[in-house]
Amino acid sequence: MSKLIVHGGTPLQGRIIPSSNKNAVLPVLCATLLTAQPLVLHGVPDITDVRKILDIFGKLGSSVQMDYASGVLKLHHRDTHFDACKHHLPEEMRSSIMLVPPLLARFGVARLEDNVKGCTLGVREIDPHIEVFRRFGGRVEHGEGSLIVRCDGPLQATQHWLDYASVTTTENFVLCAATGKGSSVLTNAACEPHVQEFCRFMVMLGARIEGIGTSRLTVHGVEQLGGGEFHFEEDFHEITTFLALGAITGGDVQVRNRTPDNFPLIDRTFAKFGVQIEHKDGWSRAIRKGPLKVETPFTRNVLTKVEAAPWPYFPVDLLPIFIALGVRAEGNAMFWNKVYDGALGWTGELSKFGAHVFSSDPHRIVTLGGNPLSPAVVESPYIIRVAIALFMVAASIEGRSEIRNAAPIKRAHPRFVENLQSLGAKVEWAGEN
Repeated sequence: MSKLIVHGGTPLQGRIIPSSNKNAVLPVLCATLLTAQPLVLHGVPDITDVRKILDIFGKLGSSVQMDYASGVLKLHHRDTHFDACKHHLPEEMRSSIMLVPPLLARFGVARLEDNVKGCTLGVREIDPHIEVFRRFGGRVEHGEGSLIVRCDGPLQATQHWLDYASVTTTENFVLCAATGKGSSVLTNAACEPHVQEFCRFMVMLGARIEGIGTSRLTVHGVEQLGGGEFHFEEDFHEITTFLALGAITGGDVQVRNRTPDNFPLIDRTFAKFGVQIEHKDGWSRAIRKGPLKVETPFTRNVLTKVEAAPWPYFPVDLLPIFIALGVRAEGNAMFWNKVYDGALGWTGELSKFGAHVFSSDPHRIVTLGGNPLSPAVVESPYIIRVAIALFMVAASIEGRSEIRNAAPIKRAHPRFVENLQSLGAKVEWAGEN
């Protein structure tokens, strides 16, 4: 069991170069299977899911040259082959489902284990993906412990209106439509920064996409895609995480950020807890003057709220980070997860530090902040930024704490502990397999 040992109470100081967003990198890696031309990707992070996908590529016969030190990946899928009886896509990685469209386009068949999962965030159905595959002409069959998707000839263009703005389903639609026959239209498309980055990569390959950054995408299918070179942006999740770490410990952390246009709502959310964010010369900095304090709403008979939902709402993935700030801030705040029904069950672990958190229902909690906290041993569920949120609270308290089951952090944040240590944090991994 991987756990973080934390000796908290040290204000973090220094500068951080964040990694790329795994939620952009993973769909881009899946999309590379659509082309037989050589590709060079810059800024590929050394995280577990990247290693798993590159391992799949190697087993399929692709040329894979990955330099984890520099983050440069050279790929060539010219000699790639796929055998549905032999090759399995890993069930423990949610992004596996995005390998289905390129396999259909290249080989007319894909095999997927039938209980694909990611983090522990409640039920995450694959029905929306199955519907997309079928609308493009795919045939979905149940095998023994797996799903087989087949298609005779090129995928056929379609129009589709999603039930909700799902990131992965949007990306799967684009992957199907890029080399499909005709023009396809998706309404209620997800438009998160990582979805936009993925679409820009597809355009670099030669895909014809209209409406990037909006909720309506039109994709005109092309016969084939090309190669090229692509540079990933910094991960806005990791930027926010290190800014919050600086704020909660009373330190001064600056994070490189070349996309400040993604941050107005995030900046306003920081301000609700007494933290001002400054963007200057390609760097972002969290400025805290005095203790963390929940902003009093103009309408005084309501609670300050952080409402998380699909972009351009406040990002759901960042909600745990701000719950940690709410626990440490003076005053009370409500946090509302409008997407996942199992995403707030972990907040009971905060009581082990002495925090007061009231669960309103499966989607809403209230932090009753300003209480004295003490070190603790806590258990994280399999959710990346919950492990980080528990670490944040521990890092703000003098004394030794343990964050157990913290390994999911490695799925999104390479060199997380090394970065923290460079800022002065007293933290280390223990119990690693």
